[in-house]
Amino acid sequence: MRIPFSYIWRSLWARRLTTTLTLGGLALVVFVFAGVLMLAQGLEATLVDTGSPDNAIVLRRSAGSELVSQIDRGTASVLETQPEVAPAKDGRPLLSREVVVVINLFKKKTNGMSNVVVRGVSPQAFELRPGFHITQGRAFQFGSHEIVVGQNIASRFKGVALGAELGFGGDRWTVVGIADAGGTGFDSEIWGDADQLMQAFGRPVYSSATLRLRDQGQFDALKTRLLADPRSQSLEIKREQEFYREQSQAMAKFIKILGLVVTTIFSVGAMIGAMITMYAAVATRVVEVGTLRALGFQRRSVLAAFLVESVLLAIAGGVAGVGLASLLSFARVSTLNFGSFSEIGFGFALSPSVIASALTFALVMGVVGGFLPAVRAARLNIVNALRAA
Repeated sequence: MRIPFSYIWRSLWARRLTTTLTLGGLALVVFVFAGVLMLAQGLEATLVDTGSPDNAIVLRRSAGSELVSQIDRGTASVLETQPEVAPAKDGRPLLSREVVVVINLFKKKTNGMSNVVVRGVSPQAFELRPGFHITQGRAFQFGSHEIVVGQNIASRFKGVALGAELGFGGDRWTVVGIADAGGTGFDSEIWGDADQLMQAFGRPVYSSATLRLRDQGQFDALKTRLLADPRSQSLEIKREQEFYREQSQAMAKFIKILGLVVTTIFSVGAMIGAMITMYAAVATRVVEVGTLRALGFQRRSVLAAFLVESVLLAIAGGVAGVGLASLLSFARVSTLNFGSFSEIGFGFALSPSVIASALTFALVMGVVGGFLPAVRAARLNIVNALRAA
């Protein structure tokens, strides 16, 4: 015989206070767990979305980031002659020679200093990345000391406003535009003329070259040709999205590990709380359990009933925790990107995989927290339980 679900529901309702407290503890743990996953996924999504499936990026072989990569002018010219490179609107190769440097700016809220990426680009950069568009002011003029700043930089750092002047690289640079890059990593960058920035920072070489493929399927052909050409054997080409995914892995892994350690500590407390609640439920319902056993309900039915109570609490707490975590989707944070050693702004990303992981985590807490009390209830001696009345 199976114990009806109505009995399980009534027992939970009869212990409303302890049920609510246990549910709240589970919800907070799931909230922290889901928040950590959302934070890591938000960082990864921000960087991956920075790249385009049609673009490829070329760096020096074995260079982990653009900061340590070097491409000389002659090699960059070789890249522009490759037949797989799509033409720009003006007929020239749709390729941007770029230099990446890091400067220090002061934050508005904390007055602390943080690293910011300055990217020098070629005229084709704006066509190469159509998601980067000017929302205030205008684009900078090539050949001048004008710059455009991403909206994340403009909103978080001092002295970065339309018409302001920034001092770096031994020169003064005028902010002529604020750009919106759709929440990608370019929102946390400053753009200017690559040649002007190379001159200011005394850099004779580029950091990378980003190009548009005529067809995504031509990537392997271009990679093979570059490896076979002695002039470009020192280079490594990657799909742009894959490159930015690699840039996010170190930081995302760090966030997950740190968050999981904290969540594990909290979850142990939540499982102990659930276990205590279920043990208390067993202690106050000894007569009920004895009566159920006397009526013919088997031990496994009693065990299942108490275990289902614990699981229902966990699922309800999990849903509540995910609901609270969903509110984080409206928040944006910034942190140090290990790939570029500079600040990057991003948001919390709630996805089906995050929801599934959070609910699974809640279910595990419910099963672990309720199993031992359920076993104790199932093993109660019928005669002793009825005598407790």
